Amino acid sequence: MRELGVDVSRETQGQLDALVATLVRWQKAINLVGRATLGDIWTRHILDSAQIAGLVPERAKTLADLGSGGGFPGLVVAALRPDLDVTLIEVDARKAAFLGEAARRMALKKLPRIVIKRIEDAEPAAADVVTARALAPLSQLLAWAGRHRMDTAICLFHKGKGWQGELTEAMKDWDIECQPLTSVTDRDAVILRIGSYSPADIRDRQPEGRGRQNHDRD
Repeated sequence: MRELGVDVSRETQGQLDALVATLVRWQKAINLVGRATLGDIWTRHILDSAQIAGLVPERAKTLADLGSGGGFPGLVVAALRPDLDVTLIEVDARKAAFLGEAARRMALKKLPRIVIKRIEDAEPAAADVVTARALAPLSQLLAWAGRHRMDTAICLFHKGKGWQGELTEAMKDWDIECQPLTSVTDRDAVILRIGSYSPADIRDRQPEGRGRQNHDRD
């Protein structure tokens, strides 16, 4: 983590230890992460999430994590960037309960705000940074993030080895300013750093005559 430029003080280490211990205990009752990844949790989940913290601009004040689940990357970033006001959006009430318990046991300087709603129904978070990990295809993430981001915000999305196909598909619907950054935990994976984006002009892609046919049916 130090190689990533992320501060890991003794206090922060203790907070991350508390997160891991809480997750392992809750994992017996609800599925928070893939069982096969528990044996390598520090690399597969903690370090994988920690790399996000180094990409969050220093000026950022707020971060919204979509579909927070087991707290990755939201709770990890909250520990590594205690200056941030973090919002965790999670529709599953059991996972939201875990997030609350883990945050308390971590003794975070700023407890995150936990929103138990669908992403598209939650009150806009007005975030400077929007994150998501293993949640949905990129095009859907962009639609969801649009509700929760400030105009000047960036999005930081974890994507696996199929990221290029997802980006190509998303560009059919969105004009995207995107920078792929190779993941430190998997050379085939990336963090997509997305700046400004907006819907593409759908009318330019509409098949000729489609509008007339729809009108005729009406």
